[in-house]
Amino acid sequence: MTQTNGNLYHHFQKQFDRAGDKPALVLADKSSITYADLARESARLARYLTDLGIQIGDRVSVQVAKSPRALYLYLACLRAGFVFHPLNTGYKDAELDYFLSDAEPALMVCDGSDQQRMAALCQKHSVGHLLTLNADGSGSLPDGAEHAAAEFGVIERTDHDLAALLYSSGTTGVPKGIMLSHLNLRSNAECLVEAWGFSQDDVLLHALPIFHVHGLFVALGCAFLSGASMRWLKDFDVQQVLEQLPNCTVMMGVPTYYTRLLASDQFDHTLTSRMRLFISGSAPLLADTFEQFLDRTGQSILERYGMTETNMNTSNPLVGERRAGTVGLPLPGVEVRVVNAEGTPVHGGAIGDIQVRGDNVFKGYWRMPEKTAEDLGDDGFFTTGDKGTRCERGYVSIVGRAKDMVISGGLNVYPKEVELVIDSLDGIRESAVIGIAHADFGEAVVAVVIYHGGQDQPDEAAIIAALKAQIAGFKVPKKVIAIEQLPRNTMGKVQKNRLRERFNDLFKSI
Repeated sequence: MTQTNGNLYHHFQKQFDRAGDKPALVLADKSSITYADLARESARLARYLTDLGIQIGDRVSVQVAKSPRALYLYLACLRAGFVFHPLNTGYKDAELDYFLSDAEPALMVCDGSDQQRMAALCQKHSVGHLLTLNADGSGSLPDGAEHAAAEFGVIERTDHDLAALLYSSGTTGVPKGIMLSHLNLRSNAECLVEAWGFSQDDVLLHALPIFHVHGLFVALGCAFLSGASMRWLKDFDVQQVLEQLPNCTVMMGVPTYYTRLLASDQFDHTLTSRMRLFISGSAPLLADTFEQFLDRTGQSILERYGMTETNMNTSNPLVGERRAGTVGLPLPGVEVRVVNAEGTPVHGGAIGDIQVRGDNVFKGYWRMPEKTAEDLGDDGFFTTGDKGTRCERGYVSIVGRAKDMVISGGLNVYPKEVELVIDSLDGIRESAVIGIAHADFGEAVVAVVIYHGGQDQPDEAAIIAALKAQIAGFKVPKKVIAIEQLPRNTMGKVQKNRLRERFNDLFKSI
């Protein structure tokens, strides 16, 4: 019996072949890229990179702006059997230094403006090839591929072969490589196509970044497995989104997108009359935002819950009650349980640790077997690190996040990583980074610092400037507050809950 090729691109290709000259992407300038274009240009890149010497299983690290050619590169990596390693465009040298050291890519692709500094990092970590790809589509990667034959098959991959490697910063400051297989990505996309009713008639508004699970795997997977079209925006710009909404049927976004739309007087039900579905994720959606959106448009935002290690776990229903403040019901094929400290499932709305199991759950952490064993049990259940409840009807609510992770604008910020940088600054004795409710970002990163006595003390502006030079912008605190001492429990642990309570109203006037 012939085994079906597990390669995710093989499953995309069925729709690509069927759709042919149908627009897959319509850009902001109203030009379009067809499904045939995606197939042809990804084949050309796959051929060029294979001829360059990139081999099956090699990591391809990519830090470039969102563009159609960046999408071609993702598809090329899938079909050629490479492991796609997307990097947030805001990462700085210190962060990239770790990623290249740990992932050991065979190829790094960056913006041309970063080529010189990236060359030094690639040399340091013995990265064999460095190519450039700019936001306008120029660069040494497209130049090199220009004359490559646009002919390339689909490399045979098993379900469990690695398709992508994404990093999630650890609370100790050491990022973890998350290994996602072709099955992980395919099974979840297939599930979401059905759960959210995607079809070839849909037009998805795509304003998300493509270095993150939400925009890369969730949005693209739903579109490519259903043959839907996308209105492709390089980023979230309120005016552009308002202009595109009448042409779309589905929008995916983070809560920040919806609060910014609600802040516009132009946003009303007439712009959304063709829309059948608004989906929110990557950060908690405030019940107030849910209600305001319903009042303004007559539509309920569908909130779902996922993470890098698992893609999507739960979703409010397409048909049925969408409950504000909940992330819905377990998706088909995904088991969700809430357990106590002993690992025993709890019921009746009791708070516990959320665990999930299914084909969506990742293979493990890259070169971290101990950490994998700690979080991924022998029974296949993954401990998410989130605290939650499950009501009698099965709806899951997230009540807190273990380890004090902050989600700002839909992006994860791990406090320890930021604290390590702050604590290295002259004049700083200690710091605690927390998340405070913010109308636009959902949560804003705030640093509470303790100064050394008798020394020159950096002010807020100096601390923020120093951080901007070392870490991605989304991790940089919106506010820096100096206090005399941090609250601690009897074991000496900083009580961040008390800090959050103390500064809870910091952004209320914004």
